[in-house]
Amino acid sequence: MDTIFWFRRDLRLFNNFALYDAIEAGCKNALFFVTPGQWQQHEVAPIQIDLLKRRIKFLGKLLSEHGIALHVIESTNYTTCTKDLSDFLSSNNVKHVYANAEYEINEQNRDTQFLSEADKLNVSVHMYDGDLIAPPGSVTTKNGEMYKVFTPFKNEWLKQHHDTHFYFRELPNTFSEVQFQDDLLLKGDGSSDKWPVEDETLSQVIHRFIDEKLTDYKESRDFPAIKGTSGLSPYLALGIVSTHQLIALVQQRHVDVLSSAKSNLFTWVNELVWREFYRHLLVAFPLLNKYKNFNEKYDAVKWRKSEAEFQSWCEGKTGYPLVDAAMRQLNETGWMHNRLRMVVASFLTKHLLIDWRKGERYFMQHLIDGDLASNNGGWQWAASTGCDAQPYFRIFNPITQSERFDPKGEFIRKYIPELKNVPDKQVHFPHKYLASIGREADYWPAIVDHKAARERALAAFKV
Repeated sequence: MDTIFWFRRDLRLFNNFALYDAIEAGCKNALFFVTPGQWQQHEVAPIQIDLLKRRIKFLGKLLSEHGIALHVIESTNYTTCTKDLSDFLSSNNVKHVYANAEYEINEQNRDTQFLSEADKLNVSVHMYDGDLIAPPGSVTTKNGEMYKVFTPFKNEWLKQHHDTHFYFRELPNTFSEVQFQDDLLLKGDGSSDKWPVEDETLSQVIHRFIDEKLTDYKESRDFPAIKGTSGLSPYLALGIVSTHQLIALVQQRHVDVLSSAKSNLFTWVNELVWREFYRHLLVAFPLLNKYKNFNEKYDAVKWRKSEAEFQSWCEGKTGYPLVDAAMRQLNETGWMHNRLRMVVASFLTKHLLIDWRKGERYFMQHLIDGDLASNNGGWQWAASTGCDAQPYFRIFNPITQSERFDPKGEFIRKYIPELKNVPDKQVHFPHKYLASIGREADYWPAIVDHKAARERALAAFKV
């Protein structure tokens, strides 16, 4: 067992260059560590863990068809993972380890510890940036500093890649089939069953989006009642698909997509560049891993500590239908539409003036696509404490957001059936209408007045 591949959040065979190089170096064995204690510490959502385990099952079978044995090892956390990995390398006389890098601080500390152990064992480690197109530190200002605003970062990213034609490498020739051991470590509760994990199905989903929805993405992406988004975020979060792969597929249909950044077609690719931006930030500013405000001046904001109002937000009982429907969507499905993530985050941090960190953690505990870099970046954007943040004086009005992006109340009624008979014009804030027909008990009262909450937030952020 001279060479192994260490799977992390890169759970794919297709377009996994680090894995391909390992195979060409003679790799016949791969590893994945189940780390329940670490997942608990990171507050990973049960639905995401279930999706991960289902994918590992599929991946193990897929690898076995190509002559690669996947060893699934349970370790409590990253500390025991490093020890267990060192023991595995030593007992199997492994000399080369291939892996894709992870950028969060605990993962970086794990890898630093592992590199030290590998050096003692005389094991060479080959680390790749498989999760990113531009490695951290490669997109900087002329002074070599990390950009603190997205648009200049995007422009420099495009400057480096606008004429790149991304390609797919063929899977190297592999060996005779081996048996995959489907063991107890990989049993889940089935809560992610609505999300397919098979490559053939995912390929159909991706191609259908690119072929049928991409051209309309810019116009439809903000309407939660429409399936206008790709729905690929859970797969990006676990590395089941990669940014490189997705852009290459778009280029097959629209070869000049990176050279026309102002086009409608680029809008979706722009979201993939945002994902890279947040990862670069996480590496450049490690305190983001520790839930610190990016903009330190907002450390002075006095957040309110109303547990009752926080619970009302969590349960979707704020009295603002779009906010409540969005939170119900999260609680019932483990996913939330991107426009609604901005709306509910703004509501928690501005209307209720509750610390963004509480909302960020709640999202991680429930999202199937939970991802530290993107989740932290999004919440600090909404809270106005982050890099390239929404200015504090721009506070989303949940009523006008509802009128604009769910004009007929279709999304609202899907998750709040109590409002199914409320007319379209009244469904966005139905209290007066319900009172007029003697049915105010059908829907909980608003826990805060929009105008008063806005004035309170402005005063708090003026510090």
